[in-house]
This record gives sequence, structure tokens and C-alpha cells, in this order.
Amino acid sequence: MPDIFDEVAEDLRHDQAVKLARRYGAWLLGAAVAVLVGVGAQQAWQGYQTGQSHKAAARYLALTQAVDVPGAQLPPAQAAQTAQALNSFAATAPEGYRTLANLRAAGLYANAGNTPQAEALWTGVAQDDAADPLLRDLATLLWAQHALGTAPDADVLARLQPLTLDANPYHALARETQALTYLHAGNTAQAEALFTQLATDPTAPDEVRNRAQALLASLNASSNG
Repeated sequence: MPDIFDEVAEDLRHDQAVKLARRYGAWLLGAAVAVLVGVGAQQAWQGYQTGQSHKAAARYLALTQAVDVPGAQLPPAQAAQTAQALNSFAATAPEGYRTLANLRAAGLYANAGNTPQAEALWTGVAQDDAADPLLRDLATLLWAQHALGTAPDADVLARLQPLTLDANPYHALARETQALTYLHAGNTAQAEALFTQLATDPTAPDEVRNRAQALLASLNASSNG
């Protein structure tokens, strides 16, 4: 995991360099001394960023160590405590770690039974323009899965819609949640149409296809009964 984040941090540092070059490039090119000063400042900035990234990685891994133990199921009180610690870390963490920390905290809050706090964090990540688009979509999907039955069905469907496009990697899970929302809203015909589509979708995970087939069988049995 640290190697991946090092690559991300390197990309972020490159973006920062590009922004600095675009902003100050005109007058830096006008004097060799200014160029040297700029290079020195950039090297210092990169060193600072690297140090901050390594500190963030160490802190994040320390906070999630207990969560990442295979088969671990934290008691609600410990899950809530860890979520709060991740929230505090996210407040000052670099962007990539902030997003991950908020996602992990949301999952822990949900496991601890604090669904409103979890949904607030998922919404925050989904609306964070600086976050990775895949993580923003994941946050939207997780929000929808937990908000189903509590939030207005129209709101859940509206937020799911962009995720249901074929190009989206979460489209099968999004369509499954969309179908369940239609079912909750009493639109059985639309739900059945989506489950039928999912049951034969070669790009959908096996678990999604199996659940769709089981739900279709259940719906057919109910209608025939």
C-alpha cells in the first residue's frame, strides 16, 4: 500500500510543480538567479511533501491496523472510537489519505450502528471535487445502499443514476440497488426489468447475478401465488 501512495504523492507533487510553473514561469525565465531560487524552493517543497506523505501513511496504517486484521469485527464502542480517530486524522491529512480515512470511518460508524454519521461522511466524500472519481462513486454507492428505505426513494435513484452507466465500474451494484429502490417504491415492473437485465449481465459479479436470479424467482412466485 505505501508504494501506491508514494506514486500518488509523486503525481501530486508534479501537479504542484506544473501549477507553480504556470503561475510564476514568465518572470522566472527572465533571470537566472530567480530560476535558481525557484528550483531550490521546489526541491524544498518536494522534500516537505514527501515527509508529510510518509507521516500520513504511517499514521493511517496505525489507525487502521486493528481494522485490517483478517476476520476482525470490532465491538461497536471500539469501532466508533476508531472512526472518531480517523475523522480527526482526516481533518489535516493530505487529500488521498483524507478520502480513505473518511471512507473507513464511515464504514466503522455504520458497523457501530451510527448510520446518520456514516451517511454524512459518504455524502462528503461524494461531493469532494478533489477526491478520486472512483472513490467518490464508491461513496455514493455505499450511501445509497444504506439510505435505501430511509431516504426518499427519488433521492436515492437520482444519486445512483450516474453510476448505472455501462462505463462505470460499479454499474452492476448500482443497478441492483436501483432495482431494490424501485421495489421499495412499489414499482415492481421496473424492478423486475432491472433484475432480469442483471441476471444475464456477463459483466456483473457472480454474486449480483445470483441475487438477481433469486429475487426474480421470489417475485414470480409471489405473483403466481
